[in-house]
Amino acid sequence: MPASALPRPEWLERARAHERRADALTAAHRERAARGEKHPVWDFLFTYYSYKPSRLRRWHPGAGVALQDAAERADWRWYSPVGDGAVAPDAAAFAAEKPELAALIERMLRRTASRPGQFGCFGLHEWAMVYRADEHRHPVPLRLGQAGTDAVVESHELRCTHFDAFRFFTADAVPRNRLAPTRETQLLLEQPGCLHAGMDIYKWAMKLGPLIPGELLLDAFELARDIRQLDMEAAPYDLSAWGVRPVRIETAEGKAEYVRRQRAFAERGSALRERMLQAWLGAPALSA
Repeated sequence: MPASALPRPEWLERARAHERRADALTAAHRERAARGEKHPVWDFLFTYYSYKPSRLRRWHPGAGVALQDAAERADWRWYSPVGDGAVAPDAAAFAAEKPELAALIERMLRRTASRPGQFGCFGLHEWAMVYRADEHRHPVPLRLGQAGTDAVVESHELRCTHFDAFRFFTADAVPRNRLAPTRETQLLLEQPGCLHAGMDIYKWAMKLGPLIPGELLLDAFELARDIRQLDMEAAPYDLSAWGVRPVRIETAEGKAEYVRRQRAFAERGSALRERMLQAWLGAPALSA
């Protein structure tokens, strides 16, 4: 039995607390979905990150933490028996089944954390996605109109380092970016100041499944939620109909606010990456 073993009443209560917290975090989305209502800000957390609220509410203890009297989880993926009717999430089982994914996630977390943050992009990736475009990703008006939006892009240097944002740039915006990120260079370019790299911590936590404690997963989701808020506040769209106050990054005041909040997100993201690596790879190996 691992040194860290939770009695059944304790882990059941933690699981129930997790479900309550997850339900509170997803309540508005689930209510909108039941009405068939779309939201240009928050749907992203459930469409781009294609994880249903039901997955978010499933609690796990984290790698190497045994659950006593947990027969109902004996057949759960990446759980292993550890004696006396106890089971625990097994990092070795995950690595054996998905070695390439395990290696990728570890490299992404460690390499992103090892680099200094860059804070001069001002969220212009969203502007580059509509630059000189006849059609836009979101069916809402541009706050400055098309000409005004294009002028903002043309008066700044684009500095996007994140491939999954860069790949949505319009053809005219691509050559304006300082870099040309690719999937192959993502490991070389990802850095902690990037809003999307911070949101992706939630993705990596989800992919690691039971190896990540449920409480940490929800912390990662909350970071993604808060980053998404700034991402859309700083975007070129007029989202006033949804109560979104713009961060006017075309002004000095807006840039200062963006960078201040961006730095705070980078600090939160760095702490989450450290916690994830410790929970996943810092756990002792299991033995039945």
